[in-house]
Amino acid sequence: HGRLGLCVADADSQCSPTRQSLSLSEGEEQMDRLQQVELVRTTPMSHWKAGTVQAWLEVVMAMPMYVKACAENVKSGKVLLSLSDEDLELGLGVCSSLHRRKLRLAIEDYRDAEAGRSLSKAADLDHHWVAKAWLNDIGLPQYSQAFQNHLVDGRMLNSLMKRDLEKHLNVSKKFHQVSILLGIELLYQVNFSREALQERRARCETQNVDPVVWTNQRVLKWVRDIDLKEYADNLTNSGVHGAVLVLEPTFNAEAMATALGIPSGKHILRRHLAEEMSAIFHPANSAGIREAERFGTPPGRASSITRAGKEENSGGIKYKAGRLPLGKIGRGFGGRDPDFHDDYGSLQNEDCGDEDQRGGLEQGRLDGYGGLEVTNV
Repeated sequence: HGRLGLCVADADSQCSPTRQSLSLSEGEEQMDRLQQVELVRTTPMSHWKAGTVQAWLEVVMAMPMYVKACAENVKSGKVLLSLSDEDLELGLGVCSSLHRRKLRLAIEDYRDAEAGRSLSKAADLDHHWVAKAWLNDIGLPQYSQAFQNHLVDGRMLNSLMKRDLEKHLNVSKKFHQVSILLGIELLYQVNFSREALQERRARCETQNVDPVVWTNQRVLKWVRDIDLKEYADNLTNSGVHGAVLVLEPTFNAEAMATALGIPSGKHILRRHLAEEMSAIFHPANSAGIREAERFGTPPGRASSITRAGKEENSGGIKYKAGRLPLGKIGRGFGGRDPDFHDDYGSLQNEDCGDEDQRGGLEQGRLDGYGGLEVTNV
C-alpha cells in the first residue's frame, strides 16, 4: 500500500495545476524564442527589441553565457549597433578578445546590411562547421576544440592572423599556421560560399581537376592513386590540402616527399612524385582562377593571402581584405624530416585584461614567416 500510495502521489503531482502551468510556461518560452529568432532573420537590427537581441545572442551567436548581462543592459537593437569594445567587456562581461571580435564583426555586418547591403556569405558559416567540417577538410582536426572554445565562425576566419593562431588557438607549428591561412584564402576566393566550394569539390572527386579545392582526404586519395599508398597515411592530420599545393609555390615536390616520409635515398620514388605533381599542380594556378571566374566568385590572386586591416567605425571594427605575397609564408621547404604528428597541449583559459589587441590587428598575417623551415611543419 505504501508503494501504491507513492505512485498515486507522483501521478497527482504530474497532473497538478502547478506542474501544468510550469510546462506551459516552458513551452511558451520556447515558442517565443523561435519567433524571436525568426525576427532576427527578417528584421533589421535597428528594429530589434530586447527579446530579439537576447535570442540572437543565445541562438544565432551561440553565446548564452552573456544573455543575462545582455538582458540587464541592452534593451534594443539600436543600442547593440552602437556598442564599443569597452561596452562589450565591461557591460556584458565578454572577457575573451575573440568573443568580443566575433560580436563586433557580426554587428558590423548587420550595420552594413542596414546600409542596403545583404549580410556576408561568411555569416552562414557557423562555428560548428568551422571547428568540425572545415578543419577536418584542411587536415587539422586536432585544433577543433580550440576553435570550438573560441566560437570561431566564418566572419572570424577572415580576420585571423598568425598572432591569433599562436596566442588563442594553440597553433604553434608554423606550417599549420600556413595551412590554416591558405585554407582561409581559398574561402575568400569562393566568397565564403560553402555551396560553391562543395560544388567544385564534388566535380573533382573522381577527376584530377581543380586541385586548389582538394581536401586533405582528396590529396590522400591522389597519393594512393599514383601508387604511393604506403606513404599516404603520413599526410593524415598534416595540414596538407589543395590550397597549400597550388597557392604556396615553395611547397614543392621535395617538401611533399618529406611530408610523405619518403626517404631521401629513394630518388626514383621522389622523381615519380615530382612528375605526378608537375602534371596536376603546376598548371593549377591559372586553371583555378578560370574555374573561380566561371563560378562567378572572386578569384583573388594566386600569389596573395588575406591581411587584416583595421578601421574604426561607430565603435565597431571592420576587417578589410588586403593581400600579401604568399612567398612570405615560407622559403625552401624540404631537406629534413618534419614531425607532422606532434601532440598539442590543451587550450588554456584566458583572463580578462590580458589583451594587447592593437599590435596583432595591425600586423600583417604573414609577417615574420621569412625562412620557414620544414622542421617547423
